[in-house]
Amino acid sequence: MKSTRFLTVVASLSFSSLVWAQTPSNEIFIKGTVVEASTNQPLEYANITLISTINPDLITGDVTDTSGNFNISTSSGTYNIRVEYLGYQTIEISNKEITESTDLGTFKIQNDSEVLEGLVVTAKRAEVEIKLDKRIYNVADNAIVRGGTASDVLDNIPSIQVDSDGNVSLRGNESVRVLIDGKPSGLASNIGDALKMLPSESIDRVEVITNPSARYEAEGGAGIINIILKKGSNNGTNGSVSVNVGDPLSYGVNANVNHRMKSVNLFANLGYSKNKTFGNSMNDSEYFNEDGTTSQFVNERSESTRDRNGFNGNFGVEWNITDKLTWNNGVTYRKSKGEIPKTLNYSNYNENYTLIDTRSRLTEEDDRKETKEYTTDFTYKFNDKGHQLFVSGSISDNTDTENSDISTISQTANLLSKDVTRATEDEKRIIARVDYVLPLGEGSQFEAGYLGNFNELHTSFDINSLNNAGVLEPNDLFRSDLEYKERVNAIYAQYGNKINKFSYMVGLRWEDTQIDVNQLINQDFNKKKYNDLFPSAFLSYELVDGENISASYSRRVRRPRGRMLNPISNYSSSINFFMGNPDLNPSFTDAYDFGYMKRFNHQFTLNASAYFNKTTDATQFVRRVDGVNEEAIPITISGPINLATEYRYGLELNLNYTPFSWWRLNANANLFQVSTRGNYQYIDYLDQVVNQNFDNDTFTFTGRLNSRVTLPGKVEWQTNVMYEGPQTTAQGKRLSSTAVNLAFSKDVLKEKGTLSLNVQDLFNSRKHRMDLDLVQSKSYSEMQWRERTINLSFTYRFNQSKNDRMKNQKKQMQSEDIDEMM
Repeated sequence: MKSTRFLTVVASLSFSSLVWAQTPSNEIFIKGTVVEASTNQPLEYANITLISTINPDLITGDVTDTSGNFNISTSSGTYNIRVEYLGYQTIEISNKEITESTDLGTFKIQNDSEVLEGLVVTAKRAEVEIKLDKRIYNVADNAIVRGGTASDVLDNIPSIQVDSDGNVSLRGNESVRVLIDGKPSGLASNIGDALKMLPSESIDRVEVITNPSARYEAEGGAGIINIILKKGSNNGTNGSVSVNVGDPLSYGVNANVNHRMKSVNLFANLGYSKNKTFGNSMNDSEYFNEDGTTSQFVNERSESTRDRNGFNGNFGVEWNITDKLTWNNGVTYRKSKGEIPKTLNYSNYNENYTLIDTRSRLTEEDDRKETKEYTTDFTYKFNDKGHQLFVSGSISDNTDTENSDISTISQTANLLSKDVTRATEDEKRIIARVDYVLPLGEGSQFEAGYLGNFNELHTSFDINSLNNAGVLEPNDLFRSDLEYKERVNAIYAQYGNKINKFSYMVGLRWEDTQIDVNQLINQDFNKKKYNDLFPSAFLSYELVDGENISASYSRRVRRPRGRMLNPISNYSSSINFFMGNPDLNPSFTDAYDFGYMKRFNHQFTLNASAYFNKTTDATQFVRRVDGVNEEAIPITISGPINLATEYRYGLELNLNYTPFSWWRLNANANLFQVSTRGNYQYIDYLDQVVNQNFDNDTFTFTGRLNSRVTLPGKVEWQTNVMYEGPQTTAQGKRLSSTAVNLAFSKDVLKEKGTLSLNVQDLFNSRKHRMDLDLVQSKSYSEMQWRERTINLSFTYRFNQSKNDRMKNQKKQMQSEDIDEMM
């Protein structure tokens, strides 16, 4: 039924185009201008649609140019006229009779709901904004993620996946740079931990940049994800307060407060949350003798509880010192404490699958995380045409401490072993940057800048084990003390120009990188230096208004950090370990992207992208059996290596479709092929040389569908369906995964409040499933990081309507174009 409706719309559009084309004798022109009401700034890409009142299938329209102007060729008649701009209100003129070429004048798009003479104004929120260089997802009003964290926000955005370990990937590629307000934030060893500290209510929007230009830092082979936090800008005192409660037992409160005076703006974002989630996992393994016969079976079952509470605070001051000079200061503080009790049960079977014994591994873990950051910046505007200088600096300190008490007991509750572990991470980062923008006439612009990124990360892992005398003593086998220092100095320059319908931009970035990887326990010191050029080029051609094609190229890098380098980082299982590789080298990616974007009036927008990435020294996670434990059970170790070359190419489709005024759809599909080439050689625990060929070709796809329906009573019903297809690897296969999220929301108290109810993972089906096939063993595993959760939230806005917030967001986006990370 849905496909039939869609085909009907397409057929109607095609028929109407033919009808318009066959009436040149009665051709007239309708022109006008669209501007933002409060600033009178022209709005590019505003949609103007004409619908015949006699035959609603007759539809034509235009998209405004850089000056906000439009010019529509049509024939005489009576029309309903619609003026739309993403993130603003829609203006509708009903039954407008046009008999000759007409200038409709200037449309000033309002943000306060009101009825003007001859106009019916309706407020609409744009969930997705598609631009030539990035996609912007407005998540401030997304009911599905209320009461969650930044990880939940990213996990509900097309093209982005967050796995059970908190790793973020873009288009199925984990080589992605995640920024918060344009800056690295949180521990570099695991961005997932930083994202779990940030409540979803603090986030305004997410920018996805799949092929960044030279003005962005080169880190991240798959691209950049930039999380933008909420900031106020209304005059006077205003803001919002959100409270939520959930099952499993969780609750939180978040406040956004803003006070603007004549030249000073003060804002704060404060939040406290307590979250409790349950997780589970399983791993069934079969081990083989040298002749290929089965030696034994081991089944693992685990259950865990994550109980975390945390505080999040952002404070800022914006001071317009003069009409040209602005000084901003910001302070961020986040702190959280968590308890993670876990029970892991082992069942050991002989070669005939007869149970030998069972035992349990009980872990009591607590962790503490803290982030402190100060940022200051100056913006000097030489004129109002975009000529400006931007200077900024920031300093941050992030710490993470995890303590675990691990006991292994027999089936009869006898203590078999006891271990006490302590893992600490401490990161200090200093960032300095200068950006200069110089317009060189109509449509052309030159940019140049400098970035200094100085990072120092210290990680240590200590373990004390119970000896035969019943005394805890250091276990040197699992101790590590790693010091990582990274110093990056970068300069860039780029030039862009627009000639009629053709636009281009070329840039070159130079980065000088010095890295120290020091293993302090065994006094192994390694210094690495990289001096690289990162060119970029972007071409775009506007076929007609609202339709364009583009091509882009950039060179990117992925530098190994933290957990990837740390030889020992956890001891959660006695037979399955993750071990970092201090000898990892950076991976370099050449990224090509070919895009097509088409707006079909106000109902349908298509954005398609064919991409190809070639990565040298690509990082591959490999598993191998490396020894046996005290119970003679083989130990499986996984970790990263540099594996020759990876080729990745695919097709990504993003569709925005509004079949009716009460129903909006956003769909994303990513079909891609990954081909890896390389060999891995290592010496196993029997002192035998093992050679493994990792040549592998796999095709898979991911898809998301987000549906938003306005029910009677103005209740918003939102559904998000996610699917990840199966994918083969050189050592096995990752199986498919499906999840459904659901939410309902309604504005109350004259739209000053919003009540929301959401369910994450409605059918409790979001699991990471793997088949692993090694020479010495094969296994099947499942991991569910979080079982189904339910959240109820209420948001109250004071001295601020939803429309005010939409207007502020658009202004903030325009002013922050220069503020993105370089």
